[in-house]
Amino acid sequence: MATRNASCAIIGAGDYIGAAIARKFAGEGYTVHVGRRNADRLEPLCAEIAAAGGRCVPHQLDARQEDSVKAFLEAANADAPLEVVISNPGANVNVPLLETTDRIFTKVWELACKAGFLSGREAARIMLENGRGGSIFFTGATASLRGGSGYAAFASAKAGLRMMAQAMARELGPKNIHVAHLVIDAGVDTAFVRERIREAHGAEAEANLPEGALTQPASIANAYWALHQQTPDAWTFEMDLRPHGETW
Repeated sequence: MATRNASCAIIGAGDYIGAAIARKFAGEGYTVHVGRRNADRLEPLCAEIAAAGGRCVPHQLDARQEDSVKAFLEAANADAPLEVVISNPGANVNVPLLETTDRIFTKVWELACKAGFLSGREAARIMLENGRGGSIFFTGATASLRGGSGYAAFASAKAGLRMMAQAMARELGPKNIHVAHLVIDAGVDTAFVRERIREAHGAEAEANLPEGALTQPASIANAYWALHQQTPDAWTFEMDLRPHGETW
């Protein structure tokens, strides 16, 4: 595996999408820094990447806290120049409007919108100081574009993230920083999604899902890699991903 003098930082490196992105960029030679609140849960991922010949560095990270985000990105940049930052915190909750407390709304907004602002701003600061350009990418959702029943908190936060990313893209593009927003209009193949399918339709329906009914985390990681490979004369701001059978 050819190594690069560059780092990729993943904010919200969960067990599925975040882990798949880490595997992909590590496999392409990047030093990958991964952060989540429970850093001990990153150890198997980093061991897997190391066994494959890559390098993955785990961090305890609260994506809602300015100091935590700054320290994480500065550590990644000190290891190797920061070239890619992907903001991927999870905050998908479905709560009826009258049961959406102030605490729920605020926490979802902090994870799905504020965390993106903090990671984007600090990534831009470092990349501009380095003078090498780079990529700042945000994981969006169906809720980025439309608000469904029970998603008042999540949809408003994700829509805010999308507009923030768009403003960043306009400001940072001329400075050689590619900002993109990925809309995942799909059920992603995770344990959580499969459990919801079992609860709604039964174990047999979950076991016999048609091929391609759920989007694979590795496919999302490949999309992020493709975005990072684009040249500045044809940058994509927004890409939407969905299985062929998804209604849209």
